[in-house]
Amino acid sequence: MAVALEKPSQLVAAIAETLRSAIPGLKVGSPQDFDSTGDPTWVLITIDHDAPGERANDGRIAHVLTVSLQAVVASSALAACDLACDLKNRVADNRWKLPADQCDLPMTIDGLPSTFINAARTYNAWTVSFIQTLYLGPTLLDDPSGTPKYARTWEVSNIDDPDQYTALED
Repeated sequence: MAVALEKPSQLVAAIAETLRSAIPGLKVGSPQDFDSTGDPTWVLITIDHDAPGERANDGRIAHVLTVSLQAVVASSALAACDLACDLKNRVADNRWKLPADQCDLPMTIDGLPSTFINAARTYNAWTVSFIQTLYLGPTLLDDPSGTPKYARTWEVSNIDDPDQYTALED
């Protein structure tokens, strides 16, 4: 069973784990984790933006995250492009083994050439970016007492206020 999502860093960890298991020998981490020894191939994961989105049907708050996967290689720019194509294929339709009710499918997948500058040197790179929505926090359907609740937008002044929700009738 998938673990409940509580914070955006869980998406980064899930992406990293998926890529490590899918591509043997690939190093995955943040730009701060980059280690230029041995000139291995890296994928650097960053969350570039967290925009608001529509709440989930269960009331969880939406985080529309823009995620970047930077494919960094010591060899040619074409090798970086090849890795970026592989990443783009893996991103499509992937929830990274996270719960479907808290993690939408990626959208707006795009790849662009880039460079990665390290203290030692400049590396060829390609960046695959995409948008993925996470729904975090408690549901508004559940009350601490365990009584399911609901609210109709036309009957309450603030749909985000759990105190304005009404218990479901049996």
